[in-house]
Amino acid sequence: MKFDFLSPRQQLVEIMNRIYYGGMTTLSGGNLSILDEDGSIWITPSAVDKGKLTPHDMIRVHPDGTLEGPHIPSSELPFHRAIYRQRPDVRAIVHAHSPALVSFSIVRRIPDTNLIPQASRVCGKVGYAVYALPGSEALGESIAAAFAEGYDAVLLENHGVATSGTTLLEAFQRLETLDFCARTQMYAQGLGQVSTLSDVQISRFDHREYILPEFSPTAHSSRERELREQLADIVGRACQRHLMISTEGVASARLDDNQFLITPTGFDRPSIDHETIVLIQDGQREAGKMPSRSVRLHEAIYRQHPAVQCVITAQAPYVTAYAVAEKSFDTKTIPESYIMLLDVPKIPFGKQYSEPQTVARIVSAGSPVVLLQNDCVLTTGSSILQAFDRLEVAEFTARSLIETASIGALVPIGEDEIAALKTRFLS
Repeated sequence: MKFDFLSPRQQLVEIMNRIYYGGMTTLSGGNLSILDEDGSIWITPSAVDKGKLTPHDMIRVHPDGTLEGPHIPSSELPFHRAIYRQRPDVRAIVHAHSPALVSFSIVRRIPDTNLIPQASRVCGKVGYAVYALPGSEALGESIAAAFAEGYDAVLLENHGVATSGTTLLEAFQRLETLDFCARTQMYAQGLGQVSTLSDVQISRFDHREYILPEFSPTAHSSRERELREQLADIVGRACQRHLMISTEGVASARLDDNQFLITPTGFDRPSIDHETIVLIQDGQREAGKMPSRSVRLHEAIYRQHPAVQCVITAQAPYVTAYAVAEKSFDTKTIPESYIMLLDVPKIPFGKQYSEPQTVARIVSAGSPVVLLQNDCVLTTGSSILQAFDRLEVAEFTARSLIETASIGALVPIGEDEIAALKTRFLS
């Protein structure tokens, strides 16, 4: 699906569905808008169920103030108008009441977007607007003043968040990524000391190693086409399960000794389909497509481990909290967790860029899952489903550990029991 080719009405429905069903707003909360070329504002309606919106429900506010549509526009129209007046570069606005971002808004703090390399690039500058009555001109002035200072996302004191973009998808991705940072930071701080990235470390994300020479495939085998469909399906499921977000997450699958498939860079994850997957052959990329920036890392793992058929890297929030917290990830919680994950080492930040071969050597049958510090969890498997299962188990295990803190201390499975599990299931 090419998001930019959707009509404004359909774009508003698509993004509101992602926000509502992603748990970032309620039935009555939140609003979205798009500024059209003629100066009209397309906006979500007031007092209509956010989980049941259709293209027909959307309102077009013409430049002269006349309305087109079956409902009244959102009561927050004044602040949308005010932002557009202050920022000619802004063409879309998202406002939502994400619980994690509301938490930050009511303690007067801004989430740290330097937890992982990509986040600060996606979110842009994040500001703060003082409280004003919802729907009032004063609120519009307060928010617009913050955007006028050059911020791309603004936390609203005791309210929620507003994000902007040159497209509605970009505005949404800023919301989603900032929400991810907020949740991950809260989970990680519950574990103890949190590490963040410096500007120099973040700059390593700008490497060019993923720009491989091109080749033009002469044919696509049945197996390749099947793997393309499976990869697209598993990425879609990862997004539905909140294991990936639209700007984060990579999946690849081995085709043979010299070829593998991998998801593209800079592509909206829920929109990935079989055609957008990139074929890699002998260190070359399929012509006209750009693979994930982690293509060299995935390639190194496939070269060193013939049994590995799938590699997934993802920023699921609970397990990523362990990647940014200075605390080890103890998998000795329940038998399934240890059997599926074994012991999970943490690899220092930057190795995935400068030393992919070193990371590949650490991955093994004894360590099928690793944490990349201040980046992600990496899972491998003898199939796409096994690698994805390990990702789910890693996130569920991390969540159980983090939520345990409110009721007591972890009592891990004992060493004798671990030895018995190894004998029964892993020998």
